[in-house]
Amino acid sequence: MTAWIQFAALCCVAAGLVTGVVVALVARDVTTGLATALDFWLASGLLTLGAEPGWQPLAVTAIILALRHLITYSLRHTPT
Repeated sequence: MTAWIQFAALCCVAAGLVTGVVVALVARDVTTGLATALDFWLASGLLTLGAEPGWQPLAVTAIILALRHLITYSLRHTPT
C-alpha cells in the first residue's frame, strides 16, 4: 500500500509542475501558477505524511502550507 501512496504523491508533484506552468502561461502571472502548483504539492505532502508518519514529512507539509498561505496573501493584497 505504501508504494501506491508514494506513486500518488509523485503524480501530485508532476501534476503540480504541469498545471503550474500552464496556469502561469495562460494567466500570464507566475504567482498564480505557483499557487496552483503549491496546491498539488500540498496534496503530495499530505499523502506522504499519511504513508510515513514522522517529523520530516510533517515539516515538509508545514513549509508547503506556509508558502501557500504567503503566496495567496500576496495575490490578494497586490498594490494597485
